Amino acid sequence: MKFKAGDKVIYPNHGLGIIEGIETKTILGTKGGFYLLRMTATDTTVMVPVTNVENVGLRRAIVGDEIEGLFSQLSRGKIDSHQNWKGRFKENTDKMRSGSIYDAVDVLKNLMYLSRSKNLSFREKRMLDRSKFLVITEIAEVGEIEESVVEERVNSALEKCFAAKKRAIARREKAAKTAKSTARVGSRRTKRTARAS
Repeated sequence: MKFKAGDKVIYPNHGLGIIEGIETKTILGTKGGFYLLRMTATDTTVMVPVTNVENVGLRRAIVGDEIEGLFSQLSRGKIDSHQNWKGRFKENTDKMRSGSIYDAVDVLKNLMYLSRSKNLSFREKRMLDRSKFLVITEIAEVGEIEESVVEERVNSALEKCFAAKKRAIARREKAAKTAKSTARVGSRRTKRTARAS
């Protein structure tokens, strides 16, 4: 993937940056091209080798049209909930490394939902904070919206998601009770019929 000066890009786990230029440098006797990337959150400059773009997962920032889709994904009641800490941590770590904002949204939903029922480990708490930061900063930068406004919308979308999840759980529990009750009634009828004959 090729970038040019002025492009907004995402550096996985570091957030949004702007390509300030492309320079040729000789490092340890090897000459190569480097993207000069100014990270917007820290105002620091990072050099990313042009040949290493895919390995580090550097990608273009989303476009404005995708913002509403992200909020829609945030408010949807689908949440992955691994009971096994190790499996959950590995899956979330892989998602964060992918650099995809859609994966960061999933991690944010999963960990925020989990944090409501139990205390997160230090590492998961850090991952939750990181995913929220990445989602908010990318949307704010691309949409040219204040971060505080984006954070309010993110929190509101998460509340909708958790309410939808709660309703889905209640429906499943009700259906399970109805099925159990129907099975009990059917069992009694079968016994009565057997006695009568």
